[in-house]
Amino acid sequence: MRLLAALCLAFGLSTTVLAAGHDNAEAKMKNMPTAKAANASFPLQPLTDKPGTVSIPGMKGTVYYVPSTTETVKWGYLPNANDKPVITMPSGGTVVFDTLSHEGLIEDQGRDPARYFASKGVPANLILKDAIAITQSGIPHDFAKDGPHIVTGPVAIEGAEPGDVLKVEVLAIVPRVPYGVISNRHGKGSLPGEFPETPKPDADASVASPEKFRNVSVFTPIRKAKGGHWEGVMATKNGTEVTFKAAPFMGVMGVAAASTEPVHSVPPGVYGGNMDINDLGIGSTVYLPVFVKGGNFYTGDPHMAQGDGEVALTALEHSLRPTFRITLLKKGDKQIPSASGSLELPFGETRDHWIAIGLNPDLDEAMKSAVRESLRFLTDVLGMERAIAYAYLSAATDYQVSQVVDKTKGIHAMIRKEDFKKVTAEKNNVAID
Repeated sequence: MRLLAALCLAFGLSTTVLAAGHDNAEAKMKNMPTAKAANASFPLQPLTDKPGTVSIPGMKGTVYYVPSTTETVKWGYLPNANDKPVITMPSGGTVVFDTLSHEGLIEDQGRDPARYFASKGVPANLILKDAIAITQSGIPHDFAKDGPHIVTGPVAIEGAEPGDVLKVEVLAIVPRVPYGVISNRHGKGSLPGEFPETPKPDADASVASPEKFRNVSVFTPIRKAKGGHWEGVMATKNGTEVTFKAAPFMGVMGVAAASTEPVHSVPPGVYGGNMDINDLGIGSTVYLPVFVKGGNFYTGDPHMAQGDGEVALTALEHSLRPTFRITLLKKGDKQIPSASGSLELPFGETRDHWIAIGLNPDLDEAMKSAVRESLRFLTDVLGMERAIAYAYLSAATDYQVSQVVDKTKGIHAMIRKEDFKKVTAEKNNVAID
């Protein structure tokens, strides 16, 4: 009942409206101002059923589009050297993806989003058609073995070769529905064995009896706050509203690995993948080293909000529509954040920070990796002596735990651009007071 009340808060409805049946709820929701997304009303159903070019109001030029279909997704794995692109686009092109959250779709939730979300009070017209199509398809997915993520792509960039770098700019991210899910599963998260505080899974737990997994999933509506930003809605035991600011980002952004072996979707790697860095949202840039011809960019694991660490296991998992501009930087291009002219690890950038990324199954080693990558950037690109750079990092740079729940743990450095404004001005031959 508390979940139903929270959903009603998000939609501006009374609990009696939803309890009375979907027809009345659907009629009311069509006119709810809180059920609006930027540029479109909820839900954002697929634009087409095949990759191609589309016309989107407010977006000029050629816009490429990739829906999530049985032909364009991998469930639980990332593209590798064997995967062919679903579409090829020129450097500098703009591409829109319709991505799906796996939450509400996987086996411990019944692999039936229509039934699962209906049980939370969501009317049928607010359930995504592509979510239903994929879960009803024959796409194999082993809950115990495979990763949970539905990964969409890959998209090839004309002329990309190993040693080059893809510059991926996150132009926009729009929620497709006004709800998401946060899950904690047995044996996973930052406190395995302590949470969830439910009995262990039954031996015969299956998609036919999802309740026997005894995992905990928290259905979480979103709404527009007075300040214009999105917020998630929860409640205390007595029903008092709890809200938190939401900032959408893509948990998975990456390029195809050079391997021909299956690449599990959970641990991130040199190819990017499931990095779960919440700073890489709208307005950010990700630099990804290319390992195969075309680069083959993909995305997935859409998040509406995530705290550093992602401690329960998942963030607020939430189907999103991201828009990217992808530019090919040939090896040696001065825009690549490296003196070698290429990259060995992904690298991030926002308006105010450079983001050096460290990855390792051991959190201590992930920290070392992030520090080493920070040192490389400060010495390679910004011309500091190593000892001075090390001292600077100690005095002035925050190291944040990206996530601790994806086997390979992540720590990233937030290096302030403001501190280097004279250095960058000198490099760009710009006068500064």
